[in-house]
Amino acid sequence: METYVAFLRGINVGGHHKVPMKELKAEMESWGYADVVTLLNSGNIIFRSERKEIGELEPLLQKQIENHFGFPIPTRIRTGDQIGSYLELNPFKNIEATKDTRLYVSFLSHLPEDPVGLPWISEDGSFRIISNQNHDIFSVLDLSKRNTPKGMEKLEKFYGKDITTRNWNTLVRIAGKI
Repeated sequence: METYVAFLRGINVGGHHKVPMKELKAEMESWGYADVVTLLNSGNIIFRSERKEIGELEPLLQKQIENHFGFPIPTRIRTGDQIGSYLELNPFKNIEATKDTRLYVSFLSHLPEDPVGLPWISEDGSFRIISNQNHDIFSVLDLSKRNTPKGMEKLEKFYGKDITTRNWNTLVRIAGKI
């Protein structure tokens, strides 16, 4: 059995696409996944499964969730080892973090050709895309430089809407549970 982490996009936000984590956990167990743990209400799921290629597992889980909850939920899956390697790599180690700094990891279904040249910095310096690894993008948002930064919009413009993003602290918490 391999450990995986699933990241669901756009659930439990503003009363839309409600997915109760307790119900999702129970359903995943009924579908044959083991040691299912949900973290936060935003759709972070740690689970074990017979070793499968992520390319097979991702659409399978996405379809199972859609069939149960009645609406599509974009889902990105990474192995526990991938998450661990990101913490080891720590792409943010040279970033000076303040109370206004947000560190993000965005999970893509595939990594396109580099559309912008990395590292990339917005004109006002409020948003930086610092690197990519596998199918994932690491970025930094500085709220002190702009009140309404457009970081997520830039990511979607460059990499498409088939993306979901988590705060680095969430990944650290997930890694602690793997």
